[in-house]
Order: sequence, then structure tokens, then C-alpha cells
Amino acid sequence: RHRHKEKWATTAPRIPSTRLALHHFDSSYSLHLGELWPSVRAGLLCEQKYGALVNNFSVPDHVTQELELLNATDFVSEALQKAQQSQRGAAVREAVRGSEEGCVQDRTVIQAETMTQEETWPLFRTSISPKIKCYTFPRGDITRFHPARPDSLGLLGYYLMDAASLLPVLALDVQQDDLVLDLCAAPGGKTLALLQTGLCCSICVPAGHLAANDVSVSRTKRLHQILHNYVPREVRETVSVTSYDGRDWQDVEGGTFHKVLVDVPCTTDRHSAMEEDNNIFHKRRTKERQMLPMLQLQLLMAGILATKPGGEVVYSTCSLSPLQNECVVERVVEIAGTQFNINVHVQDLSHFRTLFQDTFSFFSDCRLGELVLPHLTANFGPMYFCKLRRM
Repeated sequence: RHRHKEKWATTAPRIPSTRLALHHFDSSYSLHLGELWPSVRAGLLCEQKYGALVNNFSVPDHVTQELELLNATDFVSEALQKAQQSQRGAAVREAVRGSEEGCVQDRTVIQAETMTQEETWPLFRTSISPKIKCYTFPRGDITRFHPARPDSLGLLGYYLMDAASLLPVLALDVQQDDLVLDLCAAPGGKTLALLQTGLCCSICVPAGHLAANDVSVSRTKRLHQILHNYVPREVRETVSVTSYDGRDWQDVEGGTFHKVLVDVPCTTDRHSAMEEDNNIFHKRRTKERQMLPMLQLQLLMAGILATKPGGEVVYSTCSLSPLQNECVVERVVEIAGTQFNINVHVQDLSHFRTLFQDTFSFFSDCRLGELVLPHLTANFGPMYFCKLRRM
């Protein structure tokens, strides 16, 4: 009898990791997101939507024509055009009002208008690289992109990725002469996007530099493969690819970089809800999952220490969890001040919500940074991103 019970125990059905993940999400995200959670949950459990990041190292004109024939549009340039139109419209309205008012009233109105515009200036002053082009299908359109084809040099024309993953790269605002660190770079989508800005352009004087690091050697191989498939050899050779533990980066090159991207390991909510393979909600990985906020905090602190004074860091996750998002940022700002005597300011990114509201569904109640929510009509994300400046 005892043996029979022991055998029954060892062969009892295992609860799938995806079910454990959903149970965890239901209990925590229903409180955090409230009435939005059922819609977000439905998005997580449906097919993810992708964007096509145009590879500027290939033949971009041919690629963009091909994508436009599919009725896809570049969401970055589209948003910037709308912002410019809004700015011109505001300028025209100000001029008309000014001409209609008396001298005293005119000055008062113009001053008021100027103050109003100063409050919304971040929308128009935002420096977003026009060289980054990413095509998406309209809201509600679930058409899939075909796999990219190689050009005459063997380089693929576009890279398929969650379009929301571009937002941290856009927020980083990379300039051509910047020294940039991608601290958790693999599998390589954001690294490739950083290169599209012209960062490692050989004809630029002075030229920038990109260091791409990931602690996992196997994932770093995937990064090398992406660089090989999309980037010409002369540019690849300027990218430093390493496999250090990102938490120890200060010991390697502290206080060196103008811009640092810290796209940390997280619960990868969409993957955890849909895939059993490599699922962090597997019971054997419980301790690893519980330690994630500490790992994220250490990596973000390392990113801040890697920047020069005046440098900027963008922190990102693909999780909805405030414990992995805002709470990590708040704690790092506190630790930077108390333990390292470094003043860190969280930058306002609310203009991203205005710029890209036609493409993504944003969570309006984020305390710090911005959060893209999965939605059935725009099923990107989740993607959290927050920008910090080392003073």
C-alpha cells in the first residue's frame, strides 16, 4: 500500500508553468491594472503583433516599397509627421489670435500661448532618430510579415520584432558620436536597432562606439548571428561584443558611456503565459524568479555607474509587474544617492504616449516611465521603459 502511494505521488500530473504564470498574473495584475486586466489578459493569450525594423545596411528603398505595398506604415516617421503638423497648427492659431487682439491683450495672449506651448514642447523637441524605420500594420490588422530575404550582399532587409521593443531605443536618443553600452544585449534586436541610428558609421567624424554585452555565452552567439545576418563586416568589427556579468561592469569600464541601455531579464509575461519551454514559472525556477527584482536593481545600478556624469540610462522590461518596473527605478534612485552619492533624475517620457498613441496602447497610471499594454487591436508589448539621467 505504501509503495502504491509513493508511485502515485511521483506520477501525479505536473501543473503547467503557463497555468502557474496565469494564476500569478490574475492575482497581482488584476489589482494593479483593475478593469483593464481582462483586456490585457486576452491580448497576452493571443498571437503577438510584430513590426518590421528596416535594415539600413541593406537596400532600404526596395524594402520600404515592398512593405508599403502590404499596406504597412512606418510608425516612427508617421508619428513625427503628425507632431510637426500639430506644431504648425498651433503656430498658425497663435498668429491668428495675435492679429485679432489689441496690443495689451495681444501680449497677454501670446504670453499665455507661449507658456502653453512650453508645457507641450517636449513633444516637438524630442530628438527621435529619423533613421530608425519600423513598419507595422494598422490597428486591428493581424496580417503577418513574410520572412525577410537577403540582398546581393547577403544582408536581410528587415528584422521582425515586437515594435514596442523599439521604444526604449528611441527614448535613449542616440547621437552618432555617442559611446553606447547595451548591457543585456542578447538576443540582439535592440542592438541592431541602435546600429540603425548610424552610431558606428565609419564616415562619421568623430564616430561613436557600441559595446554589446550579455552574461549568457549561448545567447551571445545568437547576437553574433544577428549581426552577421544584418550588418556588414566593416561595421560589425567596430562593435565590442562581450559576455561579462553586467552587475560587475563598473570593474570593467565604469563612468565611460554617454548612453546605456539596460534591458533586464524579467518574467517575460507573454512568453510565460504562452510557452512551457524555458518558462521562469517552472517550479524549479521559483527562487530565480523571486530574485529577479534584486538582479534588475543590480543591473540598473551598474548601468548608472557605467555612464559619465550627464549621461543617460534607459531601463526596460517586457513585464507588467510594478515590482520589476517602477519599484526597481525608485529603489535605484535612492541607492545611487545614499550609497554612491550620485544624483539621478527620472526623465519625463509622457510625450511618447502622445506621439505613439495611434500605434500602441499605453497605461496612463504609470508612476514612473511608460508601459505599453497588450491589446487585441494593437497586440504589442508588454514593454516598460524609463529614462534616467546621471547628474
